[in-house]
Amino acid sequence: MKKWYKQNSLIILGAFTGAIGGYLYWKYIGCVSGTCAITSKPFNSTIYFAIIGALVFSLFKKNSKEKSYVE
Repeated sequence: MKKWYKQNSLIILGAFTGAIGGYLYWKYIGCVSGTCAITSKPFNSTIYFAIIGALVFSLFKKNSKEKSYVE
């Protein structure tokens, strides 16, 4: 479990950061009319921004193995 957490810690950090950002976005900006699919409810915006945060932070993850292509 420690090995898995260590390998994916950057993605978990991105999801956590995105979730906090999504909740704060809903709280301070949100959707006044309630018709916005993502920002009308705190759960929706938190989950959406957590996924986006995990994807953005995964861009900075280094590959542990270099691929070598033999022609």
